[in-house]
Amino acid sequence: MNVSDNIAYVGVNDHDIDLFEGQYDVRANGMSYNSYVVFGDEKIAVTDTVDVHFTDEWLANLDSALAGRTPDYLIVHHMEPDHSASIAVFMERYPEATIVASAPAFKMMVAYFGTDYPERKLVVKEGATLELGGRSLTFIGAPNVHWPEVLFSYVPEDKVLFSADGFGKFGALDSEDPEGWASEARRYYFGIVGKFGKNVQAVLKKAAKLDIAHICPLHGPVLSENLGYYLDLYNTWSSYEPEDKGVTIAYSSVYGNTKQAALELADALKARGQEVSVFDLARDDMSEAVENAFRYDRLVLASITYAGSIFPHMSTFLHTLAEHAYQNRRVALVEAGSWAPMAAKVMRSQLEAMKDIDICENVVTVRGAVNDETRTQVEALAEELAR
Repeated sequence: MNVSDNIAYVGVNDHDIDLFEGQYDVRANGMSYNSYVVFGDEKIAVTDTVDVHFTDEWLANLDSALAGRTPDYLIVHHMEPDHSASIAVFMERYPEATIVASAPAFKMMVAYFGTDYPERKLVVKEGATLELGGRSLTFIGAPNVHWPEVLFSYVPEDKVLFSADGFGKFGALDSEDPEGWASEARRYYFGIVGKFGKNVQAVLKKAAKLDIAHICPLHGPVLSENLGYYLDLYNTWSSYEPEDKGVTIAYSSVYGNTKQAALELADALKARGQEVSVFDLARDDMSEAVENAFRYDRLVLASITYAGSIFPHMSTFLHTLAEHAYQNRRVALVEAGSWAPMAAKVMRSQLEAMKDIDICENVVTVRGAVNDETRTQVEALAEELAR
């Protein structure tokens, strides 16, 4: 697969992985680890390596693309092991190659490989250019998108942006995603990059000055058409603005009463023309619940009172939202308790520590089972949320 006449794709697909980064379920569509080769008239650069389990496959892809030629450079945009694990093998295989990376990346190499290749390294930073003869790579600082050592690079002759983990998504390239790009890219962004919105905004401003025809991320497909769509989504996500109008309901229930209240609230909202997504935090993919909490402008948290606090799954969900800088949303509370409901108070205190959270006035309290009083509260909350 070629990105352009002078840039080849040599990445691999991983269908053996179950949890990406030990927590994100990718069993349905796997993952890709992307690597590229930039051919200049005089020199050749390889960008990034792959996960250690796919080194041999990657080297075979690389040999095929090189067709007997020898690479001069290995560009390291990002040191996370799913992209850097094959560095040592590459450097041994091509003893004349120079490794190109940021200063922080070389410090990480010492930690991972016991060396920073002092005789074969080239440290680059913002604005540096690597000439290949008829082709060049200009480096763009992208710290904390999402690790501190990250660089992007740009090939002006082909209008190609190498964006490290930016614009990445879950899913192998040989698996068709029925939901399209945005769904798994959104889950990837808010799960992995989302905490670093300011840093993403900073690099987007740099990218806006470039004439880009192709975005080449380290995960997911090369983006070559309708780039404004992807850039606009990243701008929305990284500025913490809601992408769509709608309500996410996330609940934790033990005996089914909190669940019933949550589902009745969902029905009441749908009856008012609202788009609603519902998640059982104990059973559904929590990363999808987080994704939807960021996607929509309103969120409902529904939890039983548990040991004077909230149910563990709800606690994890709230912690995850806070960890990823959840903000600028309207949130409603549903609580349950047989003798001393406390969940709403606990959830409110955690929400108040977040930025620009508007908490609804109406609260639904389930004392024991859902009854007529509960349903009156549900209708009042649905009316407030629908406004």
